[in-house]
Amino acid sequence: MRRFLTLIFAATTLCVAAKSSIDLSGNTLQFAINNRIIVTSPTEGLWAVATGWKDDWMCDWHYANPDRVEQSGEWTILHGKLLFDSGELLLRDSYCTIREGLVKCVRRYEWKGTAPLETVTLSVRYNVAGENLMPCLPGILYYGNKNGAKVNPDIIPVYNGECGEFAIFEEHRYSMPFAMLENSSNGYAATLHTVPSPVRGAVLSDQWWSLGVEANKDYSTLTLYSGPIGYNRQHSIAKALQKSVMPYTDTHITLEPNRVIEKSFYIEFYPISREGSGFQTPVYTALDIHKPYFAEPFEEIDHIVREKYAFAKSRWIEFDSSAVGFNMYDSSMRKDIVMGWCGQADSPGYSLQVLAKRLGDSDIEQMVQRSLDYLSTFEIDNQKGIFTVGYNGTKYHGGDYVSCGQAMYNFAKAIEKGRKNRRYDTSKWEDFLRQAADVVSQRILSEEWNPHSTAEAFYIAPLAICSKLFKEKNYKEAAKKAAELFAERHLTMNGCYWGGTLDATCEDKEGSWAAFQGFLELYERFGDKKHLEWAKHAMDVCLSYVVVWDIPLPAGRLADFNFKTRGWSVVSAQNQHIDIYGVLFAPEVYKMGKYLKDSRLCRLSEVMYRSCSQLTDAYGSQGEQIQQTNFAQRGDMSSVYRLRGGYAERWTVFWITAHFLNAAARFEEINAEFLN
Repeated sequence: MRRFLTLIFAATTLCVAAKSSIDLSGNTLQFAINNRIIVTSPTEGLWAVATGWKDDWMCDWHYANPDRVEQSGEWTILHGKLLFDSGELLLRDSYCTIREGLVKCVRRYEWKGTAPLETVTLSVRYNVAGENLMPCLPGILYYGNKNGAKVNPDIIPVYNGECGEFAIFEEHRYSMPFAMLENSSNGYAATLHTVPSPVRGAVLSDQWWSLGVEANKDYSTLTLYSGPIGYNRQHSIAKALQKSVMPYTDTHITLEPNRVIEKSFYIEFYPISREGSGFQTPVYTALDIHKPYFAEPFEEIDHIVREKYAFAKSRWIEFDSSAVGFNMYDSSMRKDIVMGWCGQADSPGYSLQVLAKRLGDSDIEQMVQRSLDYLSTFEIDNQKGIFTVGYNGTKYHGGDYVSCGQAMYNFAKAIEKGRKNRRYDTSKWEDFLRQAADVVSQRILSEEWNPHSTAEAFYIAPLAICSKLFKEKNYKEAAKKAAELFAERHLTMNGCYWGGTLDATCEDKEGSWAAFQGFLELYERFGDKKHLEWAKHAMDVCLSYVVVWDIPLPAGRLADFNFKTRGWSVVSAQNQHIDIYGVLFAPEVYKMGKYLKDSRLCRLSEVMYRSCSQLTDAYGSQGEQIQQTNFAQRGDMSSVYRLRGGYAERWTVFWITAHFLNAAARFEEINAEFLN
C-alpha cells in the first residue's frame, strides 16, 4: 500500500516511511534516509526550461520554484510558473511515495501563450552530492566503462565523473530505463527511473526524451531532457555505428498554445553495503515498475523447439564421411563448422540428447555422435591453452578463449548426459575434453596467468564440471582460482565484466554471463554460498542488459511484425542493437529465482525465451541485429534517421538457433514449471 507524502514550505522534515524522508526547505526539494540528504533539486530552481539553441546544445535557461502546494489524497502537488513575453508556462509536479526510498512524480508543462514558444528544451534534474560519482546506464555505461576505455575510448561511452562530463542518451537506447549514481565512499546511491516516451511538438520526426547524468564539481545530476543527447564531451551526437558517431542535433521542441506535456518518472534513494552494488537495487525496481512478465502473446516453447530443430537440421553439412556438423552460415553463402561464439557447432551434441524424446527424430542420435566425434579431432595448442574451433573444408582455423570455453562447456554437458543414457560412445569426446581441461587448468594455475578480460571466465563452468566427471582436483582448483580473480576484479565494478564478445572490446553482457555461469556452476557443484552471492551480482549485470519494456518502433521491418522488445538484450557498450543472447542464460535466471525465492526471475526467464523467437520466418530462419534505437551495423547506414526500426534478417549465424535448443535442454533438465 502506498504511503502518504506531505510537503510544506518550511524547514521541517516530514517522514514518508520509517527511515526515509522528503523536505521542501528554502525552495529546495530534499530526499533523505536516516536524516542523510541523498537527492536534492537544483538550487537554481525545481523547474528549468531552455528557450534557445546554440552550438548544438540548449541555452537561455529559465528557472522556477513552487509558489503553491496542495494535498490530494496520496499525492502532494507543487505548482509554479514561468513568464514569457507571449504568455506563461504553467508548471506542476505531483509526488507520491510508492515505498520507502521510492517516490513517483508526474511533471506537467502547460503553455498558456498567444503564440508558439519555440526552440524549447524541457528538463528534469536532481542532484546527488559527492565527487566523481559512478553511473550505471543499463546497456550503455557501467561505472564509466573503465575496461573498454583502455581499448577504445573514442568509440564507446566513457565517463570518469569529472566536472563537465555528461552521458545522455535516447530513452529507447536503454534496456532498463534508469540512470543510477553511486557514492560508494559515503554508502548510498540514487536512481532516476523514467517512463519512456516520444516528445510532442518535436522538431525531429522520431524524437524521444533523453536520460543520463552530468558531473559537476561537488555533485552530479540525474537528468531527463526533451531530446538533447551527447557523451564523451560531445554535444548532439548519437552512438549510431559500431566504430563512429553521427550528428543528432536540433533536438528542441515547439510548444503550441494550450499544449500540455507530461513526464512520469521515479526518484529512488537508498543505502548500499559495498562498492559496486548501487546498480542492483534499481534493476529490481525496474522489474517492478515495468512488469515484463506477460509471455502469452509469444509462441509456446514446444513450438519454438521444433521450429529451431528443423532449422538446425537444414544447417547439417558433410565435407566428407568424417568432417560433418552444423554449418555456421547459410550454405549458399559459405560453409564452415565452427565451435563456440557465433558457430556453436558443439551445442547440439548436448542439447539434442536432452530434447530427443520431445522431438522424436531418429536422426538425432547419429548427428550427435558424428558431430562430436569430428569436433573431438580439432587440434589443441598446449602453449596458448586454446584449440582450433573451425573447419571450412580447406583448413582449420580460429581459437579464442570465448569459443573454447563455450565449446568445453557443451562437451562437458554432452558427456555428462551421454554417460547417463548410455546411447552414445563418449570416449573420443572425453579424450578431447580431458586434454583441453589439462591445458587450460595448467595455464590458469600458473603464476604468470593474468587474463586480459572476463572472456576466460567461460572456462570456470566446464572446469567445475570436469572436476566431477574426471575426478581431477586440479580442474576444481583452476576453476576456483579463476572465479576468485574475476570476483576480485568485478564485484566492486571498478571495471565491469567485459570482453565476452569477439566483435567488441568493452563492457558486454557476454562477459557478465561468463562470470554468472561460472560462479553459479561452482555453487551447484561444491556448495560454497559465496559463489551464489557472486553469481547474484554477475546475474544482475546480465539482467541490466535485458529489455524490460516494449519500445515503440517507427515504420520499418520491426513494426511490420508488431515486434515486442521485452526479453531481448542489448549487446554491449559498443554494439547497441539488441539480440536473442539472453535466451542462453534464461535457465540460470530461472534457477536463481528458485535459489533466491524470487518468482520475478522465474517469470522473466520464460519471457526472455519465448519473446526472442519473434521474427522467425516460414523457413525457421531468424536474423540478428535488431535496431531498436539509433544504431546499426548493416543495411542503409547513410543517415542516423534511417537506423531505428531496421533488422539484419540475412545475418543468420547458427548461434541464433543453437542457443534456443541449448536453453530448452537446460530448462528441461531443471523441469521448469512453464514447460508444456
